[in-house]
Amino acid sequence: MSTLRLAAVAAEFGRDLEQDFLIVEKLVEQARSAGVELLALPEACLGGYLLDLDGSAAADPGPPALELDGPEVRRLAALAGNMTVVAGYCERAGDRKFNSAVCVSGDGVLGNHRKVHQPLSENASYDSGDSFHAFDTPAGRLGMLICYDKAFPESARALALDGAEIGVCVSAWPGSRTNAASDLAQDRWKRRFDLFDRARALENQVLWLSANQAGTFGSLRFVGSAKVVDPGGEVLADTGVEAGVAVADVDVDRALEAARRHMGHLRDRRPDAYLAGAGLS
Repeated sequence: MSTLRLAAVAAEFGRDLEQDFLIVEKLVEQARSAGVELLALPEACLGGYLLDLDGSAAADPGPPALELDGPEVRRLAALAGNMTVVAGYCERAGDRKFNSAVCVSGDGVLGNHRKVHQPLSENASYDSGDSFHAFDTPAGRLGMLICYDKAFPESARALALDGAEIGVCVSAWPGSRTNAASDLAQDRWKRRFDLFDRARALENQVLWLSANQAGTFGSLRFVGSAKVVDPGGEVLADTGVEAGVAVADVDVDRALEAARRHMGHLRDRRPDAYLAGAGLS
């Protein structure tokens, strides 16, 4: 594979779906002009996230529920064109709703992931997904996670074992709800966000894109911090806590080979030695 230009977005999105699409269109066109081939947009960028995570915003109808084969996802695919784009949305499947991420190109849907791990009261608004899968795209073999999913090593490991070369995690990750730092860059939840990104890349020796909401929505103040991380856990590009786009050029094949040449974390696993009862074998 030749050098790939990747980008992860930190941006603010809300309930107005048409306004969200205008923001997405602008970001996609900017990325295309810059030669980006794989673009990661945040969790819930189509319709916004929840107003809070403690269940106090009971009157909030939540984001608009979109069908995977519906006009909104087709619109996103048309905007993507020759790029590969990952974006978060609220997915309707029959009478159920999921916090989902879709990967599209101009050819249509390439992959879809339903968030498995639900923090705090999120399960009052969404059903939970139940699996992790990698899939092939023009940008390489990808696996997707959503926000809290990345707090669980098994999630990213499942993708890596399914052949993912690139992990894409889209988030609506807020700052701490208690003892919040006046300087968001010093917030302890922001530090955790960054730590998980670097750890998941390093332990699986995969390239990692992390997109996140920025700004505020309801009671939540998001930490931004979109980034690209190499398979050695080094941050190649980072937006900081402000809105922005983190862009990096990576020869994916070479980066993976270099990271895995001597210390191959997937190759050197010992499943027979792990506790089967802990679900690690």
